[in-house]
Amino acid sequence: MAPLTQIVDPHGISEAHGHTRPSRRSPMSASSPLFVVLAAGKGTRMRSGVPKVLHKIAGQSMLAHVLGTVSEVPGGVAVVIASDMDAVATEAQRIMPSAQVFIQPSQRGTADAVLAARPALDHQNGDVIVLYADTPLIRSETLSRLRAALDGGANIAVLGFRPMDASGYGRLLTDHNGALVAIREEKDASDAERLIDLCNSGVMAFRVPNISDLLGRIGNANAKGEFYLTDAVEIGVRSGLTATVVECSEDEVLGVNARDQLAAVEAIWQARARSQFMRDGVTMIAPETVWLSFDTRIASDVLIEPHVVFGLGVTVEEGARILGFCHFEGAVIGKGARIGPFARFRPGARIGADAHIGNFVEVKNTTLGPGAKANHLAYLGDGVIGAKANVGAGTIFCNYDGYAKHKTEIGDGAFIGSNASLVAPVSIGAGAYIGSGSVITRDVSAGALALERSTQEERPGWAERFRTLMARRKATR
Repeated sequence: MAPLTQIVDPHGISEAHGHTRPSRRSPMSASSPLFVVLAAGKGTRMRSGVPKVLHKIAGQSMLAHVLGTVSEVPGGVAVVIASDMDAVATEAQRIMPSAQVFIQPSQRGTADAVLAARPALDHQNGDVIVLYADTPLIRSETLSRLRAALDGGANIAVLGFRPMDASGYGRLLTDHNGALVAIREEKDASDAERLIDLCNSGVMAFRVPNISDLLGRIGNANAKGEFYLTDAVEIGVRSGLTATVVECSEDEVLGVNARDQLAAVEAIWQARARSQFMRDGVTMIAPETVWLSFDTRIASDVLIEPHVVFGLGVTVEEGARILGFCHFEGAVIGKGARIGPFARFRPGARIGADAHIGNFVEVKNTTLGPGAKANHLAYLGDGVIGAKANVGAGTIFCNYDGYAKHKTEIGDGAFIGSNASLVAPVSIGAGAYIGSGSVITRDVSAGALALERSTQEERPGWAERFRTLMARRKATR
């Protein structure tokens, strides 16, 4: 992996706010925003050894969701992490190699966290938008609305929302003209201010001459003794700056601090994704039972029955039918294919057009050609199955010898009888027949019949004699 574009560490930090000296990067154009993504929270309520922002929604870290959203708007990105969060820095670099990564040495509040990115702030001539890596549902359209508020003349735009229950949230205080004049954290709010239902999401956009100077004037005379980014509004307004509120839905700015909140955000993401797929022409009979990943791709006219899980890396092409209780990951399902019920695809499954995979069939690293069928109770691992080949019930690709995986090849139009074991590496020629119950250990030529069975032996009257003998023995015990 390439080294991080920039990591600022605690060495040489000034006493005031933990900043390093500005770097000598060229200033950004005024039209390009700088997104400062705060990812330094410890997430102690998650009760996890994994940093909070690396917990996943739809198979992708919360940090990756936020970085994916900001990537839709051209501009720079600064990610602020804590000093012991190398994994978060690595994830930021993986998702966005151009991102600058800064370290907040100690947790002294959100204003202090933003100022940890001072080298980027001091070379930024455009807008600065502050986001949180544990708020993964925010939309790029909302970020555009924040910038539009700045275009409309505001120096500061704050994203607000009206929750069903405002308890615990900071309140947005406005004057009689609706202009934002201050943000009050609930612990510091008066009884009258706590009656306000317009709440602070934490997301803020700035268009000010010197944001570092503005944030540097923030003190910590509050209930928690922290440097609150929210105080920038009141300080700025007193200095002649203008502030405004842009409202969004509560769902969009839900933060994650505990496992139950992680599940709630996951549910919202899933509902959004299902709705979008259905608007795009996918039929889901019971959408609430379908589970999707962030990179799931489903074409139009696909039918999905209940209780289907799409893991990472799944593509479903037009007109496929997915029956109930299937589980997929790392798979491509071709046009018009019929899959399930109770099918499992592991990474490398490639299902051709109009192919059929039936109940209790597992496919791993295997390609099925167009029109191929495996309708019942089979394991197809590490193989290639030709067009219109038929794989009977109970067939097993014996692909693993305890040390290495081996490949099974089945030619076009071949017929594999039920309960056959194909011991890889092995090749079955086009149009060949494999007799039911056979254990095939050598290649089979095209058009041939291959049988591997012991000679059947029959002993007349044996069953009755055996029963009589067993009855006597039992009686003498």
